[in-house]
Amino acid sequence: MNEDRLGTVSRTGDTFELVFERRIAKPVEKVWAAITVPERIADWFAIVEIDPRLGGHYRLRFSPEETPTEGVIVEYEPLRRLAHTWPDPDHADAIIRYELEPDGDGCRLRFTQSGLPAKYVESIAGWHVFLDAIPGAIDGVRFVWSMEQEKAVLQLYKDRLAAVGVSI
Repeated sequence: MNEDRLGTVSRTGDTFELVFERRIAKPVEKVWAAITVPERIADWFAIVEIDPRLGGHYRLRFSPEETPTEGVIVEYEPLRRLAHTWPDPDHADAIIRYELEPDGDGCRLRFTQSGLPAKYVESIAGWHVFLDAIPGAIDGVRFVWSMEQEKAVLQLYKDRLAAVGVSI
């Protein structure tokens, strides 16, 4: 796997920050749709209800039977930035942020999850797998997640996690 595709993880006090940079060979408008249109989000990530505006709701679940995780949109700049809370009942909310920048005939996506509690830092592998599915989802290819995919990717992050005090 290309090392440039690996995300970074850093510690800030008792929480962590995950950062991914992706160049996607699709126009900003298509990538924006992939992160803001419920049908496109479902193709690469989860079932989402979104009220796309500052202060709007962001509800997601991975299956129709699951109780949704509910967040609030805290940053909203169409075609540039979307950020929402990711609630944790035992800790202050994490923030998920998508930032887009045109890059030639494509776009750069910077994904950040900040304020992540230690118990969830291994989610770096899940985000890696999901973010890699965005280009296909833009073309209408539905991604099918599996724990095996995530576990394989998690092994690639073993050293990066160890460097911030997380052993897997």
